[in-house]
Amino acid sequence: MSKFEKMLVAFLIFALVPNIIQVDANISKSMYLTWGVQHASILGEDLHLVLDKTSGSAAQSKRSFLFGSIEMLIKLIPGNSAGTVTAYYLSSTGSQHDEIDFEFLGNSTGQPYTVHTNIYSQGKGSREQQFYLWFDPTADFHNYTIHWNPTEIVWYVDKVPIRVFRNYEKEGIAYPNQQGMRVYTSLWNADDWATRGGLVKTDWHGAPFTARFHHFRPRACKWSGARSINQCASNVPANWWTSRRYKQLSHSQMGQLNWVRKNYMIYDYCTDTKRFNGQMPPECFKPQL
Repeated sequence: MSKFEKMLVAFLIFALVPNIIQVDANISKSMYLTWGVQHASILGEDLHLVLDKTSGSAAQSKRSFLFGSIEMLIKLIPGNSAGTVTAYYLSSTGSQHDEIDFEFLGNSTGQPYTVHTNIYSQGKGSREQQFYLWFDPTADFHNYTIHWNPTEIVWYVDKVPIRVFRNYEKEGIAYPNQQGMRVYTSLWNADDWATRGGLVKTDWHGAPFTARFHHFRPRACKWSGARSINQCASNVPANWWTSRRYKQLSHSQMGQLNWVRKNYMIYDYCTDTKRFNGQMPPECFKPQL
């Protein structure tokens, strides 16, 4: 190959490589408060969201992303957190939005948090799976990661996969791969449904409630409009999330996933035949491993 041909190939590869957000991004540079700013705070690597009777609070990323890995360390509200919801999720906007959720439903002192996961594709959700955790999420920070690529979405807790949603778009099942999504965090009062279906209300004597976030790491493809749809999905070295190792869980990861689902899963929409009157969503009949 001539020098000119090598330069041409290099140029073409560079043109196809999307803008990757590096791992040295931090919360103060990457996110901003959107409501409850009077009592929430961002300082360096730390985000504190606060809820009291007057208001909850929230923050979001400055950029949108399409594919990659989004991770955050979170320390949840200790003690009696019943009625509260701490949310950490990706979402686009509009009636046909995509969304990938982690929500942490508070509980009475001594009772476990519920980890509520969901996914929306083109505005359609109702794909909830819920779990208990195998540790106390209020005693220290723990890593919650959403890994999202053209093949599958994986929810991780401390690097342990708890859920997988695979891409069956070719079989008519919508998959989030056409819209950039921002990262959102929020803390709010949801005592009409969050704890035991709304039977347990928020005890405001314990307010203010604080959820702590740290070490935000978006190792992801920056959304730059419609051209990013192909760029971010291209199988090029810079798009590490498209490499073979991320197309499916490893054997050991499958073992971890099955362990979590056997011991800590408490709800799966794919087994709720009464809810769907026997007309189960089509992805429930597809393998997700």
